[in-house]
Amino acid sequence: MAQQANIGELLSMLDSPVLSVRDDVTAVFKENLSSDRGPMLVNTLVDYYLETNSQPVLHILTTLQEPHDKHLLDKMNDCMGRAASRLPALSLLGHVIRLQPPWKHKLSQAPLLPSLLKCLKMDTDVVVLTTGVLVLITMLPMIPQSGKQHLHDFFDIFGRLSSWCLKKPGHVTEIYLVHLHASVYALFHRLYGMYPCNFVSFLRSHYSMKENLDTFEEVVRPMMEHVRIHPELVTGSKDHELDPRRYRNEASDSEFYSVT
Repeated sequence: MAQQANIGELLSMLDSPVLSVRDDVTAVFKENLSSDRGPMLVNTLVDYYLETNSQPVLHILTTLQEPHDKHLLDKMNDCMGRAASRLPALSLLGHVIRLQPPWKHKLSQAPLLPSLLKCLKMDTDVVVLTTGVLVLITMLPMIPQSGKQHLHDFFDIFGRLSSWCLKKPGHVTEIYLVHLHASVYALFHRLYGMYPCNFVSFLRSHYSMKENLDTFEEVVRPMMEHVRIHPELVTGSKDHELDPRRYRNEASDSEFYSVT
């Protein structure tokens, strides 16, 4: 691996305006990653990306292979635990999973998933929440088998953020609330598409409570007016849609019943 003293210089060269320099340095990093199976270089790359938003570094991170996928997930999980690095870590996670890496199935077992869910259930930064919801929406079809374990977390997050859309906390600017509402609307479609029986059961139970009626009328009911009736509500069951075998030979239906 490149000597530690030279890593800072190499990182700065990654952002060189000269394309050939960037390509050469990128090749050096990839060669080092293929020969060194430890986490140090990945951690350094992540720290540099979080500080600079370097696109060449992002390219390297989004094309990592085993065993560095675990190092990346562990490092992002560590960053998620600190408020100062939470938002850039979520943005990095979003970039990575949108490329659907070959190790995407590992997301369901990585500590990063519970950290993401905890963030969405407890954080009060609306930009973090909006970004986190969009990451979760992208991730869910990649890890459908996680539904049985985390389903109540998904629904609790929807319930919490739907109420935020109604309460409109005074410290949050209107434009951020608009983005949050749009992300919650997208989460509604994803959950209804993937887990219609369980999700409708949750909606019935949660919004039958008096304290949640206003949120239902102002936020959730309008969402329901723009979806088709999901066939699983007739032919399926709560248990069937959580059976991992359901996803072996069929794609998620989450996009098929999203609009009228």
